[in-house]
Amino acid sequence: MSEFDCLSNKTVLVTGGTGSFGEKLVEIILKQARPKVIRLYSRGEHKQLAMQRRFTDDRLRFFIGDVRDKDRLYRAMNGVDLVVHAAALKQVPLAEYNPIEAVKTNIMGAMNVIDAAIDSGVDKVIAISTDKAVQPINLYGATKLVAEKLFVQGNSYAGEKGTKFSCARYGNVVGSDGSILPLLLKQKESKTITITDERMTRFWISLEQGVHFVLNCIDWMRGGEIFVPKLPSMRILDFAETVAPEAAKKIIGIRAGEKIHETLLTEEESRHAREFPTHYVIEPEHPFWTTSGAKNGEPLPESFRYTSLDNQHSLTKQELLQMVKALDIP
Repeated sequence: MSEFDCLSNKTVLVTGGTGSFGEKLVEIILKQARPKVIRLYSRGEHKQLAMQRRFTDDRLRFFIGDVRDKDRLYRAMNGVDLVVHAAALKQVPLAEYNPIEAVKTNIMGAMNVIDAAIDSGVDKVIAISTDKAVQPINLYGATKLVAEKLFVQGNSYAGEKGTKFSCARYGNVVGSDGSILPLLLKQKESKTITITDERMTRFWISLEQGVHFVLNCIDWMRGGEIFVPKLPSMRILDFAETVAPEAAKKIIGIRAGEKIHETLLTEEESRHAREFPTHYVIEPEHPFWTTSGAKNGEPLPESFRYTSLDNQHSLTKQELLQMVKALDIP
């Protein structure tokens, strides 16, 4: 029996399938589940070619396409059972400089995924979100907040027996495309690394942990939930000193659209959220949830919030080094 029986003999579509998350997702699904087909939907032919060379599995299908292109999504979702929506423009400074492009991909693309999934009879859609969507101060976070709202409310458009939509929201992924780790490793060569603000803290999760969490969410979801894993936090300064202990540090100041600390669960959300041993579930405040809500889990204390500053679980330097080692980065 496979670890993820929810994928057994299923046709799975992954948008943004050739990104760092998509590649790790494919690796884990092929090892630990028994899917019928995995369709990888992305814009980049070079990344698709690289993945074809790495994974020589006849269950993989590669679709060139953009989530902005609804017609192409309809074709890609024909006969699909499950969708993992990971496609996004996610670099905060680039989104600030190219706001309309971020809206087209992160919001309009989400709408296209929802419409195509409903009309194609897809069973479940899990969308990847971020702590940047919580009380956003940058455009990227704002677009992901809107996307969360769209996917939650997509359950109303689908109806009680239609496609189920949920979101998985988590923090910074160690080693993902465009993240701080590759930057620090490159700067390390020059013996000087840059730090935006010494006070800054972040939630941290490995690619493998993120993939396992998302796959578990597919199994748990009833439609409408936002799933939030319990994660460790660490100061950016400690992160940098662990990765490049002998490098000099240059403080450059906080970038446009950045927060000092991040939040995964607000006080307002905690009023309609429940706690489980490994995660929290934010339940939707919509009529469709009244007959399908979570039966287990514990209510959260009054005024509870989950932030990288107040988090009781700290990422140790040894745990971080293990995450970095697992990435097999030269």
